[in-house]
Amino acid sequence: MTRALIVVDVQESFRARPLWETISDPRIADRVDRLVRLARRAGDLVVWVLHSEPGSGDVFDPALGQVRVLEELRCEDGEPLIHKSSHNAFTTTNLQQLLTERGVRELTVCGIRTEQCVETTTRVASDLGYSVTLVIDATATNPIPHRDAPADRSVAELLADPRTLGTEEIIRRTEYALAGRFATITTVDELEAAAASGA
Repeated sequence: MTRALIVVDVQESFRARPLWETISDPRIADRVDRLVRLARRAGDLVVWVLHSEPGSGDVFDPALGQVRVLEELRCEDGEPLIHKSSHNAFTTTNLQQLLTERGVRELTVCGIRTEQCVETTTRVASDLGYSVTLVIDATATNPIPHRDAPADRSVAELLADPRTLGTEEIIRRTEYALAGRFATITTVDELEAAAASGA
Protein backbone atom coordinates (compact mmCIF):
# COMPACT_ATOMS: atom_id res chain seq x y z
CA MET A 1 0.00 0.00 0.00
CA THR A 2 1.82 3.09 -1.23
CA ARG A 3 -1.19 5.31 -1.89
CA ALA A 4 -3.77 6.96 0.33
CA LEU A 5 -6.91 9.00 -0.19
CA ILE A 6 -7.11 11.91 2.27
CA VAL A 7 -10.70 13.11 2.78
CA VAL A 8 -10.45 16.56 4.36
CA ASP A 9 -13.26 18.02 6.48
CA VAL A 10 -16.23 16.52 4.61
CA GLN A 11 -18.23 16.95 7.79
CA GLU A 12 -21.63 17.94 9.13
CA SER A 13 -20.15 21.07 10.71
CA PHE A 14 -20.33 22.81 7.33
CA ARG A 15 -23.89 21.72 6.65
CA ALA A 16 -24.90 23.14 10.04
CA ARG A 17 -23.82 26.66 9.02
CA PRO A 18 -26.05 29.15 7.14
CA LEU A 19 -23.32 29.39 4.49
CA TRP A 20 -24.05 25.80 3.40
CA GLU A 21 -26.69 27.20 1.03
CA THR A 22 -23.85 28.86 -0.90
CA ILE A 23 -21.60 25.76 -1.12
CA SER A 24 -20.19 25.22 -4.59
CA ASP A 25 -21.34 21.59 -4.66
CA PRO A 26 -24.11 20.60 -2.22
CA ARG A 27 -23.69 17.01 -3.44
CA ILE A 28 -19.98 16.89 -2.60
CA ALA A 29 -20.57 13.64 -0.70
CA ASP A 30 -21.46 11.86 -3.96
CA ARG A 31 -18.13 12.68 -5.59
CA VAL A 32 -16.20 11.89 -2.43
CA ASP A 33 -18.01 8.56 -2.16
CA ARG A 34 -16.95 7.69 -5.71
CA LEU A 35 -13.33 8.41 -4.77
CA VAL A 36 -13.59 6.39 -1.57
CA ARG A 37 -15.00 3.39 -3.44
CA LEU A 38 -12.27 3.72 -6.07
CA ALA A 39 -9.57 3.81 -3.38
CA ARG A 40 -11.00 0.81 -1.53
CA ARG A 41 -11.17 -1.25 -4.73
CA ALA A 42 -7.52 -0.41 -5.43
CA GLY A 43 -6.49 -1.41 -1.91
CA ASP A 44 -5.45 2.15 -1.06
CA LEU A 45 -5.66 3.52 2.46
CA VAL A 46 -8.57 5.91 3.11
CA VAL A 47 -7.92 8.51 5.80
CA TRP A 48 -10.77 10.66 7.13
CA VAL A 49 -9.82 14.04 8.57
CA LEU A 50 -12.22 16.21 10.56
CA HIS A 51 -11.69 19.77 11.74
CA SER A 52 -12.27 20.16 15.46
CA GLU A 53 -12.17 23.16 17.79
CA PRO A 54 -12.95 21.88 21.29
CA GLY A 55 -14.49 24.46 23.58
CA SER A 56 -15.30 26.89 20.77
CA GLY A 57 -19.06 26.56 21.22
CA ASP A 58 -19.65 26.56 17.47
CA VAL A 59 -20.28 23.87 14.85
CA PHE A 60 -16.63 22.75 15.04
CA ASP A 61 -16.90 22.03 18.76
CA PRO A 62 -17.15 18.23 19.08
CA ALA A 63 -19.40 18.64 22.11
CA LEU A 64 -22.19 19.91 19.84
CA GLY A 65 -22.22 16.75 17.70
CA GLN A 66 -21.53 18.20 14.23
CA VAL A 67 -17.88 17.10 14.00
CA ARG A 68 -18.64 13.91 12.10
CA VAL A 69 -18.44 12.74 8.51
CA LEU A 70 -21.37 13.81 6.30
CA GLU A 71 -24.20 11.36 6.87
CA GLU A 72 -24.10 10.09 3.27
CA LEU A 73 -20.58 8.72 3.80
CA ARG A 74 -19.31 5.79 5.85
CA CYS A 75 -15.92 5.09 7.39
CA GLU A 76 -15.05 1.40 7.29
CA ASP A 77 -13.26 -0.49 10.03
CA GLY A 78 -9.52 0.05 9.80
CA GLU A 79 -9.80 3.42 8.07
CA PRO A 80 -8.14 6.07 10.26
CA LEU A 81 -10.30 8.96 11.46
CA ILE A 82 -8.20 11.83 12.73
CA HIS A 83 -9.09 15.23 14.16
CA LYS A 84 -7.12 18.35 13.33
CA SER A 85 -7.21 21.88 14.71
CA SER A 86 -5.03 23.51 12.04
CA HIS A 87 -5.73 24.37 8.41
CA ASN A 88 -3.69 21.41 7.17
CA ALA A 89 -4.10 17.76 8.06
CA PHE A 90 -0.49 17.30 9.22
CA THR A 91 0.53 19.93 11.76
CA THR A 92 -1.76 19.01 14.66
CA THR A 93 -2.17 15.29 13.94
CA ASN A 94 -0.17 12.08 13.59
CA LEU A 95 -1.02 11.84 9.87
CA GLN A 96 2.58 11.84 8.67
CA GLN A 97 3.53 9.11 11.14
CA LEU A 98 0.51 7.05 10.09
CA LEU A 99 1.42 7.36 6.41
CA THR A 100 5.10 6.63 7.02
CA GLU A 101 4.31 3.49 9.03
CA ARG A 102 2.22 2.19 6.12
CA GLY A 103 4.74 3.10 3.44
CA VAL A 104 2.46 5.62 1.74
CA ARG A 105 4.23 7.96 -0.71
CA GLU A 106 1.34 9.02 -2.99
CA LEU A 107 -1.68 11.00 -1.81
CA THR A 108 -5.00 11.81 -3.41
CA VAL A 109 -6.71 14.75 -1.72
CA CYS A 110 -10.33 15.92 -1.73
CA GLY A 111 -12.67 17.76 0.64
CA ILE A 112 -13.97 21.04 2.02
CA ARG A 113 -12.90 23.96 1.68
CA THR A 114 -11.02 24.02 -1.60
CA GLU A 115 -8.77 27.01 -0.95
CA GLN A 116 -8.40 26.56 2.77
CA CYS A 117 -7.85 23.16 4.40
CA VAL A 118 -7.70 21.18 1.15
CA GLU A 119 -5.21 23.49 -0.54
CA THR A 120 -3.11 23.87 2.62
CA THR A 121 -2.99 20.11 3.15
CA THR A 122 -1.93 19.68 -0.48
CA ARG A 123 0.87 22.24 -0.18
CA VAL A 124 2.20 20.78 3.08
CA ALA A 125 2.04 17.22 1.71
CA SER A 126 4.05 18.28 -1.33
CA ASP A 127 6.64 20.00 0.86
CA LEU A 128 6.92 16.80 2.90
CA GLY A 129 7.84 14.91 -0.24
CA TYR A 130 4.58 13.19 -1.11
CA SER A 131 3.41 12.89 -4.70
CA VAL A 132 0.01 14.59 -4.52
CA THR A 133 -3.05 14.42 -6.76
CA LEU A 134 -5.82 16.93 -6.07
CA VAL A 135 -9.27 15.91 -7.30
CA ILE A 136 -10.56 19.39 -8.00
CA ASP A 137 -14.21 18.47 -8.62
CA ALA A 138 -14.29 16.53 -5.33
CA THR A 139 -13.67 19.73 -3.42
CA ALA A 140 -16.18 22.37 -2.39
CA THR A 141 -16.11 25.85 -0.95
CA ASN A 142 -18.18 28.95 -0.17
CA PRO A 143 -17.97 32.53 -1.43
CA ILE A 144 -15.38 34.59 0.42
CA PRO A 145 -16.24 38.10 1.65
CA HIS A 146 -13.95 41.05 0.96
CA ARG A 147 -11.52 41.75 3.80
CA ASP A 148 -13.35 45.01 4.63
CA ALA A 149 -16.81 43.43 4.76
CA PRO A 150 -18.55 43.37 8.16
CA ALA A 151 -18.31 39.96 9.85
CA ASP A 152 -21.97 39.81 10.87
CA ARG A 153 -23.53 40.08 7.42
CA SER A 154 -26.29 37.76 6.27
CA VAL A 155 -25.79 35.28 3.44
CA ALA A 156 -27.92 37.53 1.19
CA GLU A 157 -25.69 40.52 1.95
CA LEU A 158 -22.58 38.45 1.28
CA LEU A 159 -23.89 37.36 -2.11
CA ALA A 160 -25.07 40.87 -3.02
CA ASP A 161 -21.64 42.41 -2.42
CA PRO A 162 -19.78 42.75 -5.75
CA ARG A 163 -16.48 42.40 -3.87
CA THR A 164 -17.35 38.85 -2.74
CA LEU A 165 -15.16 36.23 -4.38
CA GLY A 166 -17.36 33.56 -5.97
CA THR A 167 -16.85 29.83 -5.65
CA GLU A 168 -16.04 29.24 -9.31
CA GLU A 169 -13.22 31.76 -9.19
CA ILE A 170 -11.89 30.35 -5.90
CA ILE A 171 -11.73 26.82 -7.27
CA ARG A 172 -10.15 27.98 -10.52
CA ARG A 173 -7.52 29.97 -8.62
CA THR A 174 -6.68 26.96 -6.47
CA GLU A 175 -6.32 24.75 -9.52
CA TYR A 176 -3.96 27.23 -11.18
CA ALA A 177 -1.94 27.80 -8.00
CA LEU A 178 -1.35 24.11 -7.31
CA ALA A 179 -1.04 22.56 -10.78
CA GLY A 180 2.52 21.61 -11.67
CA ARG A 181 3.88 23.08 -8.44
CA PHE A 182 2.29 21.18 -5.59
CA ALA A 183 -0.01 18.64 -7.22
CA THR A 184 -1.36 16.96 -10.29
CA ILE A 185 -4.90 18.18 -10.86
CA THR A 186 -7.54 15.70 -11.97
CA THR A 187 -11.26 14.90 -11.77
CA VAL A 188 -13.28 11.99 -10.45
CA ASP A 189 -14.23 10.96 -13.99
CA GLU A 190 -10.59 10.93 -15.06
CA LEU A 191 -9.55 8.76 -12.12
CA GLU A 192 -12.40 6.32 -12.73
CA ALA A 193 -11.52 6.11 -16.42
CA ALA A 194 -7.86 5.45 -15.59
CA ALA A 195 -8.84 2.71 -13.11
CA ALA A 196 -11.14 1.09 -15.69
CA SER A 197 -8.38 1.03 -18.29
CA GLY A 198 -5.87 -0.34 -15.81
CA ALA A 199 -3.65 2.76 -16.03
